[in-house]
Amino acid sequence: MLEEHTRRDIEKVAEEILSGSKCLGVFPTPVDKIISFSELSVNNDLSLSRIHSNYIKQADDKLFSALAKIRGILDREEKVIYLDLDLSDSKRNFVKLHEVGHEVLPWQKNLHEFMDDDVSLSEQTNEEFEAEANFFASATLFQLDRFEAEMSKIGFGMKAPMALAKKFGASVHASLRRFVESNKKRCGLIVLENVSPQGSIVRCSLRDIFLSSTFRSEFGEIHVPQELGYKWAFVKDYYFQKKYHERGSIEIISLEGESIDCAYHFFNNSFNAFVLFFPRGENRSKI
Repeated sequence: MLEEHTRRDIEKVAEEILSGSKCLGVFPTPVDKIISFSELSVNNDLSLSRIHSNYIKQADDKLFSALAKIRGILDREEKVIYLDLDLSDSKRNFVKLHEVGHEVLPWQKNLHEFMDDDVSLSEQTNEEFEAEANFFASATLFQLDRFEAEMSKIGFGMKAPMALAKKFGASVHASLRRFVESNKKRCGLIVLENVSPQGSIVRCSLRDIFLSSTFRSEFGEIHVPQELGYKWAFVKDYYFQKKYHERGSIEIISLEGESIDCAYHFFNNSFNAFVLFFPRGENRSKI
């Protein structure tokens, strides 16, 4: 978790870049214009995923495992960003801005090169500079408090962050996370991955949990196991390849043992499944 003064410092840099590049209030957020304003460029001729495949025979298992997770590299000397071009455009936008963060945050200038993978780009990272670059990417892509302003105009539910993702040019994953963490309503987001193939035992893995401050203040943290099975209704949704619905019902258990009767909305983008949950009776009018 970043200190509040660090977050303010990063937001100040993001605001200067958004204003200086004339991107503030422009939708979807013009990421390539921000990159150019930051005196960087993106190499779209070489994909990091191609480098991975070229090394598959030479690399030992440990090295290849590391290479396979790389999503972005900033070559600071050449001022060039290299990407895994197999990523969707919306995911690439976040990675691009993450690398821009490494370049423009003044206290990171003494580092020459960054290689970013699924761990450093996740919100679970404990590396301070990676967390700072993540925060910069989110603040810039969602234009500081503009995301919350747009969020306040629409109703609560899964369709809201999906619409905002399209508006800002962000991934649904990033938009859902910001939607929950900045929400005044009691809600949370469960992100799932690695669902078992049909015909095998029903199970999947937990990737992330995010909670709104209001949910956390009332109920505290929640318990969801790392491996989830058939008793979880949303795991069955994932297993049977349901795409979207708003009619789920689950019981969430807090770390203090309190049972919370919740409704949930479900979305499966074929890479991950997303479960937006909230206590029954929560007001779902505009935020």
